[in-house]
Amino acid sequence: MKGRLIDAAQALGLALSDAEADALLAYQGLIAKWNKVYNLTAVRDPEQMLTQHLVDCLAAVPPLRRLLAEQGRDAPALLDVGAGAGLPGVVFAILHPQLQVHCVDTVAKKAAFVQQVAVELKLSNLRGLHARVESLGQGYDIVSSRAFASLVDFTNWSRAALKPGAVWLAMKGKEPVEEIAALSPQVKVFHVEHLQVPSLGAERCIVWMRPAAA
Repeated sequence: MKGRLIDAAQALGLALSDAEADALLAYQGLIAKWNKVYNLTAVRDPEQMLTQHLVDCLAAVPPLRRLLAEQGRDAPALLDVGAGAGLPGVVFAILHPQLQVHCVDTVAKKAAFVQQVAVELKLSNLRGLHARVESLGQGYDIVSSRAFASLVDFTNWSRAALKPGAVWLAMKGKEPVEEIAALSPQVKVFHVEHLQVPSLGAERCIVWMRPAAA
């Protein structure tokens, strides 16, 4: 399993350290352990979980790193909306210790699970928040989501969480042409980035957005 994870990461241009690979697999183990109680994911098979969850989220890491380098913030903060089991937020937190990651979900047990992951994996930069995203104040450089809601709902609900100069990172399957067309003129799509996920025979993309200039 570890070899498969490292190989997939290399195919994405990521060189995982042993500690990072171990942490990612420990996180997958926690999902499997608590899935019976918390119903975190419909995916139960470990091999499928590796590809459909861990590797799928790893595909967003190189684009995220590029953005962080462009922003050049000393202590960047990311909000993962509708995080569920913490995907992709926990993966981002494991690979970016300098990034403060908050995973927000309206389901208390899912936010509690992310808190448990933070404790067990000693991730001081990770927090699980039980809240509605609309209630969170302006404090994030990046607001992400993965298979969460329509782009219209995602941007409407989370707009108040954006700092000046912040962006939205929406992980989607096939390019959501109709969702993009339905966006408010106040939201600008500045890039649709298509991803190649090793061993996953499905389309994936990131829709990058920012508030339109006034």
